[in-house]
Amino acid sequence: MHSLAWWPTLIVLAVATFTDLRNGRIPNWLVLPFLLAGLLLSPWRLDWDLNSHNLGWHGFGQFGWHGLGQSFAGLGLALLIYGFLFWMGGMGGGDVKLCAALGAWIGPNQLFIALVMTGIAGGIIVLCSAAWGGFFKELFTGAGDLVFGWKQRGMHRDADLTLANPLKRRIPYAPAIAMGTLMSFFAR
Repeated sequence: MHSLAWWPTLIVLAVATFTDLRNGRIPNWLVLPFLLAGLLLSPWRLDWDLNSHNLGWHGFGQFGWHGLGQSFAGLGLALLIYGFLFWMGGMGGGDVKLCAALGAWIGPNQLFIALVMTGIAGGIIVLCSAAWGGFFKELFTGAGDLVFGWKQRGMHRDADLTLANPLKRRIPYAPAIAMGTLMSFFAR
């Protein structure tokens, strides 16, 4: 992919990973301008032209509504998937906003690949963290409660599954999002 799309994404992912590992948060001052830039620049994306088979940004062309639609579709896909995980208590708000901004920047097709790769990277990170920290049983119990516990609690989210709960383990997810997104660039 041409540097105009690659470099801003790489910089945002690097800073998000650093801040998530250091503070357990992904700052709004980072992701919200990135999201806005993805929306504002998308109408001039030539690589999202319906008749184009090009990959990457090749400068600015004429204004096209298709690019704006692609940007909103990517944003919507991220909000749908990660918003649901946030609502269930398995994802932080910064992770959701970061993925929404990535969706606005890279569009739904590449975002779908990035989300699959992110899931794989995140699963590996979580399993390694559980093995290293010695909380395998707790990991599988918590995951089982998250996935299958809806039968007991209905469609209400578990009150214990929040980032504010000091008794729950938190694993920063920005590194997985970064790895998955970068792998999606290479998969294209």
